Amino acid sequence: MPELETKFLPENAYRPLGAKELYLPIVPAEANLPEITLRSVLWGTAFCVIFSVASAYSALKVGQGMEAAIPISILAIGLARMYRRRSTVLENMIITGMGGASAAVVSGAVFTVPALYALHLDPHPVQTIFICLAGGCLGILFLIPLRRYFVREMHGKLPFPEATAITEVLVTGEKGGSQARLLLQATVIAAIYDFFVTTFHVWKEYLNFQFVPAVKSLAERGRMVFNFDAVSFILGLGYVMGLRVALIFCAGGVLVNFVLVPMIWFIGSHLGEVTVYPATIPISHMGASDIYRNYVRFIGVGAIASAGLVGIIKSLRVVVESFRIALHAFRHGEAPHMERTDRDVPIVTILLGVVLGAIAVAIFFGQLHVSWTVVFVGLLLTLVFSFFFTTVAANAIATTANNPASGMTLLTVIVSAVVLLKFGLSGTTGIFFVMALAGMVCVALCASGQFITDLKTGYWIGSTPGAQEKVKFIGVVAAAITAGLTIILLAKAFQFGEAVPGDLRQVLVAPQASALKAVVSGFMSGQPAPYVLFGIGAMVTVVLEMLGLSSMVFALGIYLPLQLTTPILAGGFLSHLVNKRGEKIGGEQGKSVRERGIILAGGLMAGGALGGVIGAALRVLPNFKEEWVQTPFYENVPVSQTVSALAFVGLCLYVWFSSLKTEKEHA
Repeated sequence: MPELETKFLPENAYRPLGAKELYLPIVPAEANLPEITLRSVLWGTAFCVIFSVASAYSALKVGQGMEAAIPISILAIGLARMYRRRSTVLENMIITGMGGASAAVVSGAVFTVPALYALHLDPHPVQTIFICLAGGCLGILFLIPLRRYFVREMHGKLPFPEATAITEVLVTGEKGGSQARLLLQATVIAAIYDFFVTTFHVWKEYLNFQFVPAVKSLAERGRMVFNFDAVSFILGLGYVMGLRVALIFCAGGVLVNFVLVPMIWFIGSHLGEVTVYPATIPISHMGASDIYRNYVRFIGVGAIASAGLVGIIKSLRVVVESFRIALHAFRHGEAPHMERTDRDVPIVTILLGVVLGAIAVAIFFGQLHVSWTVVFVGLLLTLVFSFFFTTVAANAIATTANNPASGMTLLTVIVSAVVLLKFGLSGTTGIFFVMALAGMVCVALCASGQFITDLKTGYWIGSTPGAQEKVKFIGVVAAAITAGLTIILLAKAFQFGEAVPGDLRQVLVAPQASALKAVVSGFMSGQPAPYVLFGIGAMVTVVLEMLGLSSMVFALGIYLPLQLTTPILAGGFLSHLVNKRGEKIGGEQGKSVRERGIILAGGLMAGGALGGVIGAALRVLPNFKEEWVQTPFYENVPVSQTVSALAFVGLCLYVWFSSLKTEKEHA
């Protein structure tokens, strides 16, 4: 059989399709390339275990986990050349998907499980692993029926930034030649840049320009604060997202930082020593970050939750159609028009998995010595939140590559605590119950958010969805066991959260779990929920949907910090300029300009992720100090921030001129 050409994505890979236009992946549906093989499963499992350990330690030590999928995709390409039969792009996709489960499960687990140890509730090792395993499996099961909507129906309408980067890495690795060199060059530059900027004291990573008197005055008098995270990863992320999505995304941050926070400050500063719930200190004593944390954050959570509900409604038609196709297959033996590239695991398997998962969760809750009514309510909350937030996570990842896990977990904790209090659940049993429930939900939404990236990448390449779905469960099992055991071992060797008098063990800050511990302790004590703030966020979503805008993107912009959305906007503008230049040039030369831009952006994301992984690994060393590398001007804020801004501009110029290099060569 002649060698299959798998080195170029189709022209319509990243744009919406016409009325009768079809997307044909680089590996056609009728092709029969090796996919699930012993090498792909073994390497995928190995990477999953390694990155689970590293990410769990890093997240608990410094509050920052490790990006897994992009580095693993690069490693998969390198491994492909080790074998006599070079691994296929489909095998590399399996390795990437399985390995990527590590960061997903760990991201969900570290938000909640360490809080149980910090509260001295000390879950049994089986309980710790079960929370990770149940959440991961539910997230995958609930996402599978949504695949067609997000992956096929919304083709070209959602940017999928991380999936784009992974796809470019895998496909460019197949190409070799100048394209591979360009990707490698961008990856190395970004890895070095982000590694030094985020790990050591070379220059300021975050810019606020408050050394300028006018900017400082706005911050002090009006609580209007500008922030900018000058790293290459976010620049590449914004480039892939494109200008329109980046504008909507950044608009949410503008609303927060230049409207909501100053407005709350203006009103609250006249209230003197009056404390307004849910804050515990007067607004007149707050800075901009305090106002955001105590008030605006809840508006963002309400907006994201409402946008997720809208997403469920919009996807219902495709979900029902997926079940119709599955039912037809169940009755007649085969589904109509089911190509290899559109074949999921059987619907019976999904339903059986959900039923078995529900029974296992009910047994888990039943072991906590609570009434069967509480078990039923807890099970219902777990299933409803897991399914609901699966859509939220998939939508968020597809648009901005940022999973609002903290906000959705916070909402789960608040609602679950309020509801379960009505059924008499309180005290330490109530806290354990709520945190375990929230842990499963958080792992579910993290796993589903990461998996939609795999499925979209596989769609572009031509993977078999059913194959991806089967091995993903293996990855989730490996990640759940590894992450659970790692957290257990760390809980024995360290303290989580704050130091306890008389305990001489070192402290792992576990910032996300520490924050949720405080929240659940307060609500299980009977504190009211900030429903008004949630409602305001919901109305923001309603207004955006009435205007025909992407409510989820805007809601994420409200929730995420401005220092993240502003560099994304810079990347969006850069993408717009490069693409416009490519359109002006036209022909194959213009197409090459646009392709090189995407490859460079993918390289920035891949390199930034690698730099972050290396930096996070260094930070867990006992004697690590950021001062190991420090420039003489680092502490000079005006100079340091100016150098940082110029370096970021230099990255933009690098992308611009490297994209146009083809134009110059053909001039």
